[in-house]
Amino acid sequence: MRFLLTDEQAAFGRSLEAMLSAADTPSAVRAWAAGNAVPGNALRARLGTVGVFALAVPEEYGGVGVLPVELAVAYVELGRYAVPGPVVETVAAAALLARLAEHGEAGPAKRLLPALASGGASATLTLPGGGPYALDADAAAYVLVVHGDELRLAPGTGALRASSDPARRLSRPAPGGELLASGPAVREAAGHAADWAAFATAAQSLGTGLALLERTVAYARQRTQFGTVIGGFQAVKHRLADTLVGLEFARPLLFGAALSMTTADIAAAKLTAGEAAYAAARTALQVHGAVGYTEELDLSLWLRKARPLRDAWGTPSECRRKVLAGS
Repeated sequence: MRFLLTDEQAAFGRSLEAMLSAADTPSAVRAWAAGNAVPGNALRARLGTVGVFALAVPEEYGGVGVLPVELAVAYVELGRYAVPGPVVETVAAAALLARLAEHGEAGPAKRLLPALASGGASATLTLPGGGPYALDADAAAYVLVVHGDELRLAPGTGALRASSDPARRLSRPAPGGELLASGPAVREAAGHAADWAAFATAAQSLGTGLALLERTVAYARQRTQFGTVIGGFQAVKHRLADTLVGLEFARPLLFGAALSMTTADIAAAKLTAGEAAYAAARTALQVHGAVGYTEELDLSLWLRKARPLRDAWGTPSECRRKVLAGS
């Protein structure tokens, strides 16, 4: 199958690229890691005005309808520009609430989805099998917790847990809180939300890998060694080519998953994009050498994201099991 974006979808991606390239996202990421969410929240609000978060929300709750392909386009750009905050989790929360509404539990959707769709609020969540920690719960407007057949709005969060990426702030939601929904529909909706979280993370991973490769190619073209630009060395060329092949192989799997939205296809996309981004990080570090370790270099913002994104919402081994189960 040959997949091509429509003119409208491609234009949407270019508009996001133009907006984010002018937004100084590295400063927002560093502020977010330091506990200052103001620049990151302002960026999220701008993304909301162009409809990024509305892509996972039905029209009756303030969205533009559920559009996975357009969401993949958007989240590749969010990954390329390292947009901070629970952007994946906001989409997963929207998918959870929308699915509950399909099962007749429309109250939480009517209450929370319009703010999520507009970008006026963000959400994070924990789901069964996804670990006890919520991403950026201290900065999210809504912290949703699914435990068994219950969905609750957590009353607060605990202390932050260290992460290899300082901009990914993890904490355990406080127990209890308002009961939003209960019953078998909650468990089914949680599985649906986990698929959307994995899908958005796959797109974010692909964007992260592309950003790492772009910066590494630019560095290889201007860094000289022994009087020669290192990009001319065969070993460097081969490493960069292998990295490009890995990322380009992940791209059709991502958009194929957007068309089917099956658990197995999403897992395949998540596995491939995560591994490709992690390989891009290793290539970037090797080509940059010691300077790649420095926090002052913007490259470090993407280097630190590749590994956590590879494991978030489905480790490679978990994704392989889902692919095998669906084959």
